[in-house]
Amino acid sequence: MQVQGLPPLRPIPSLPKRRAGVLLCMIALFAGAVAFAGEPVDPALEQAISRIDAGGFAEADRLIATRLLANDLDASTRADLLFQRERMRRIHLDFTLDAAQAKAALRKQIPDLTDTEFDAWDAAGLLERQDIDGRRLYFKRAPSNLFRLSAQARARRANPAPFLEGPMESANDHHRQVRDAATGRGDPLAAMRRIRVTQSLTVDADAVPAGETVRAWIPYPRAIPGQQEDLRLVSSQPAVHAVAPESALQRTVYLEKPARAGEPTAFSITYEVTLRGQYHAIDADKVVAPPPTAELAPFLEARPPHVVFTPAIREFSRKVVGEEKNPYRIAQKLFAAVDRIPWAGAREYSTISNLGDYALHAGHADCGQQTLLLITLLRLNGIPARWQSGMVYSDGDYDNLHDWGALYLAPYGWVPMDVSTGRLEDPDPQIAGFYLGGQDAYRIAFNDDYSREFVPAKQHFRSETVDLQRGEAEWKGGNLYFDQWDYGFAWERLPLDGGLR
Repeated sequence: MQVQGLPPLRPIPSLPKRRAGVLLCMIALFAGAVAFAGEPVDPALEQAISRIDAGGFAEADRLIATRLLANDLDASTRADLLFQRERMRRIHLDFTLDAAQAKAALRKQIPDLTDTEFDAWDAAGLLERQDIDGRRLYFKRAPSNLFRLSAQARARRANPAPFLEGPMESANDHHRQVRDAATGRGDPLAAMRRIRVTQSLTVDADAVPAGETVRAWIPYPRAIPGQQEDLRLVSSQPAVHAVAPESALQRTVYLEKPARAGEPTAFSITYEVTLRGQYHAIDADKVVAPPPTAELAPFLEARPPHVVFTPAIREFSRKVVGEEKNPYRIAQKLFAAVDRIPWAGAREYSTISNLGDYALHAGHADCGQQTLLLITLLRLNGIPARWQSGMVYSDGDYDNLHDWGALYLAPYGWVPMDVSTGRLEDPDPQIAGFYLGGQDAYRIAFNDDYSREFVPAKQHFRSETVDLQRGEAEWKGGNLYFDQWDYGFAWERLPLDGGLR
């Protein structure tokens, strides 16, 4: 089989199956199909998006239905309108609880919860909800998120339990090893890891009619000098596959297989990669404005729908930055301000029309939302900033989806930033500020940008329209959404000897 624009699909030898890995957390992302900067937005589409955001689904559907009947409708706008219908369906999948159900969920941890308490937390915006056509519905993760957002709610739990946090969210020896290796005070190998990874995507039995071809895209990293190197695809299941080119900023391995009645349709890839921690000891007094180059220009621009210099963003920036002019000190202020936004589990990104704005106003945000807000603020202040995302893992039983980024500081160049992990508690200022200029070796970047086309392209809507961490699947009848398949990530550490160049 030949995929247009790619070399012929080819078999590669299989290796023995590795243990299955189960992700501990599912993070979701996006925004609807809205035109990029400089492109006009169809007025009916714009109105429909606004009505959906306000909870007027019935009115939005009427606007969409009327516009779809027009003779002047181009294919792109038609697809955008149809996606807004799909967005409403996805919002209903995320907002599943009425008030009674939300209270019942909370009473599992606060048995004597009172209506007065619930109403107070609700009025304070601590329980994410949306009024849809006059019916108040709560986000399915709102009850569990409340305990991250409210100290009062945490104190009311009958059986307090610590939240699950990644090992790199606390200062540890690895951070010091990376810093010491970068500054010539330690062993460079201590800041490196070589691992073998197996990623899988398994479509539910009978989600696709027997005999029909299921198409799958599994995330696959790019080789990035100084960050992830010596990448080698070891095997795939099925063996015939197509690897997107290195130039694909959301890179995948493409696979396809016929569905069989009563059986899941399983896909997987196994690869090896060497990961390098990074650290930059930045002297603020040496930092100057970035050079006005064509290469940096795109990373200074707004990019609707998620990176928009709104009046609210500008006002927030003015309050945080004040009269500061030094790019690094501006970045430190903005990083600290976004880091103060409390983390909470996210609804699907494809249901949110502007992720950066959402992070600013929702009262909480996850890693991707915080990152897009920080990218927006940095660009507004003349500091180039870009996206990266993928998977984080640890030497223990932990792996998770994660989003972070990079900013450009002259004369240092591009340096990492991870505002969701944020500032660490440590007396050493270099370790405390590690994630503004530093990066651990316990992460794999699948994406060097967001909302980019796949190679080969999907024929139907994406489930995740911003990020690419879990994968994507479809068949000729349409997209396969997250409730129709599952994904896995398993890894093992390999010796560094013989794997470096």
